[in-house]
Amino acid sequence: MIKEDWFKQWFDSEYYHTLYKNRDQKEAQGFIKKLMLQFNVQPGQKVIDIACGKGRHSTYINSLGFDVTGVDLSQESIDYANQNQSDSLRFIRHDMRHPFIKEKFDFALNLFTSFGYFLDDQDNQNSISSMASNLKPGGFLVIDFLNVNKVTPNLPNQEVKNIDGISFEINKIVENGFITKSIKFTDKGQDYHFTEYVKNISKETFIEYLNKAKMELVHLFGDYQLNNFDSLDSDRLILISRKVA
Repeated sequence: MIKEDWFKQWFDSEYYHTLYKNRDQKEAQGFIKKLMLQFNVQPGQKVIDIACGKGRHSTYINSLGFDVTGVDLSQESIDYANQNQSDSLRFIRHDMRHPFIKEKFDFALNLFTSFGYFLDDQDNQNSISSMASNLKPGGFLVIDFLNVNKVTPNLPNQEVKNIDGISFEINKIVENGFITKSIKFTDKGQDYHFTEYVKNISKETFIEYLNKAKMELVHLFGDYQLNNFDSLDSDRLILISRKVA
């Protein structure tokens, strides 16, 4: 049984940040820089980073000369990110299912599979529609998601990650329309069990979400080097859409 809003507890946990602290920052920055060049983003243009976490990517985008607002549901992450706030960089707790500031931003980013956590599919549609509402007419939305056509045939999958003296036992399966990741570990004599859920969302479903939000799909990429999307072989599903004026 999937617990509604499971992500609130897990994303605020210190163990979530421990497990994912070794994500490839260099690759992420390279991807972001390619995006900015691809769409000729001009210094001073306004960017909203939706589900920004602790703000690493927002801070990097800001260093390239852009005005950035990072939003995330986790208050702990926002408090941490605000250590880097400035006149052109700020972080605010916000639920992506609701509009933030209408027609304020030139670019909206939802990066590194920060989507598909909700049990009710209407929440996914509301999230896309809210992202679109944040954009000025003609603004761009970037959604970076996993390619479910490549991931799901390789499940179930088990692995152990040893980080900071903790052995995380990870089991991935497909269940009830979600890619489910069970995470078990012991720390300081206490057993823990968290579960992540990412909805098994296809390219076609994303396009339906975007169309309902009056967003026009303009590019599909399949990896962080911005190669074309291949439904079977690509690691990522990166959708670039433009708000219809």
